[in-house]
Amino acid sequence: MSDLKAEDHERRQETLEGWDITITSYRIGDKHYCHIDNVSPGATIARSEGETRQEAEKIALAKAGERLAKTKKNS
Repeated sequence: MSDLKAEDHERRQETLEGWDITITSYRIGDKHYCHIDNVSPGATIARSEGETRQEAEKIALAKAGERLAKTKKNS
């Protein structure tokens, strides 16, 4: 078994549906993964995988957008 490790790690913050989110993406082997959480408290909103970073992020952002659009934000 080969030694699999995360590579091409990228992390950034954006706003989606009025919520601050952190988008983390990376590659393990031939697959790209994306994890989206809300900045505070850091709870996972969506995860996905894809053949490319862009595909994985697109899928995760779509899932997160749907979920956050249904969530009330306390002002």
